[in-house]
Amino acid sequence: MNAGKLSTRGWVAGSVAAGLVAVLAGCSGAADADPAASGSGEGDTETTLSVVGYAVPQAANDAIQALWAQTPEGEGVQWVESYGASGDQSRAVEAGLEADYVHFSLESDVTRLVDAGLVDPEWNQDEHKGIVSSSVVAIAVRPGNPLGIDSWEDLAEPGVEIVTPNPTSSGSARWNILAVWAAALADGANDKGAEAFTKDVLANVVSLPASGRDATSAFLAGTGDVLLSYENETILARASGEELDYVVPDVTLRIDNPGAVLTDADPAARDWYQFLFTPEAQAEFARTGFRPVIDGVEIPEVPGANDPADPFPTPKELYTIDDFGGWEVAAPQFFDEEDGTITQLLTSLGVEE
Repeated sequence: MNAGKLSTRGWVAGSVAAGLVAVLAGCSGAADADPAASGSGEGDTETTLSVVGYAVPQAANDAIQALWAQTPEGEGVQWVESYGASGDQSRAVEAGLEADYVHFSLESDVTRLVDAGLVDPEWNQDEHKGIVSSSVVAIAVRPGNPLGIDSWEDLAEPGVEIVTPNPTSSGSARWNILAVWAAALADGANDKGAEAFTKDVLANVVSLPASGRDATSAFLAGTGDVLLSYENETILARASGEELDYVVPDVTLRIDNPGAVLTDADPAARDWYQFLFTPEAQAEFARTGFRPVIDGVEIPEVPGANDPADPFPTPKELYTIDDFGGWEVAAPQFFDEEDGTITQLLTSLGVEE
C-alpha cells in the first residue's frame, strides 16, 4: 500500500447523513456562542458551567444535563460546550480554553491538566477512580458484513481497508490500536509477535481522521470497509438511522473514559460530577450505547444495538488498560511522539502527521 494512501492529509469526511447530524449536531469542538443554547435550565442564568470533552459522549451528556436540571442542584444551570478530539481538547484547556468539567477519552489527557496545575492530583481517588463512562472497542462494517469480518485476524487480510482515528490527536485511536495488540497477546503472541500483527493490521489503514467522530463520518461517507470504533459510537450511529453493522470481537479492550472537575471550577461542577454516578444518569449513558460504570442500573432498551433488549454482550476475554501497565506506562511506550512503538510503526508505513 503506498504512502500517499495512508496520509492523514487530504482525507476530508463527506457530508454525514441527516439523521446523524440531527442527533449529534454541535460536535465541532467550538464552544457554543450562546450559553443557553444547550442549557439544562429555564429562565435567567444563575450558573453557567463549561464542559470540554471528546466528541463521542455529547448526546449522553446533553440528556443527563436535562435530567440534572430537574434537581435542586441543577435547576437553572446553563452550559457552554466544546467537543472534539480528546487530545486536542486537553491541550486546548491547558492553553487556556475555559472549562469547569472535562470528559476525555483517556486518563492521560486529564494527567496533562494535573501537570498544568488545573486539576487536583487526587482527581481519580474516589470510589469510581474518575471513570464516568465505559465501552469496548468494536469493529464496524458495511451493512450485511459483506467481507465476513468477525475477528481481529480478518483485519490483517490483504485488501481490507480500515478507518481508525489518528493516535496523535484521538484517544479513540489509542484504545483501538491497543485492542489489536491485546488480540495478538490473547492468541499467544509475545510482544514482538503482537507488534508484527499490529503492523499487519495498520498496513490496511486507509484513513486516519482527527477524532473518533470524524472517523465515523468518513466511514459513513464511503471510506473503507471497516471502522475501528467505540461500541457506543456504532450503536448511536445506527440509532440515528445510519447504515452500518458492528461486531464485538471475542477478545477486545475495555474503554474507560475519565471525567474531572477543574480546581477553579464553579462549585456546581462538583454536584454535576456526583450526579453522573446516579442510576438515572448512567441509564442515559446506556441509552446512547455506553456501558454503565456502577451496579444497579436498569438498562433501558438501546436502539441501534445488535440486540436492543440485551445490548451489552460480555466478551469472552476483556483486556483493560491495566494489562498494559496503565496509561502512565502505555502512553509513552506506545504513543510517544518520537519513540512510541505505534508511532514508529505508522511512520514506517508512510503516515504523514
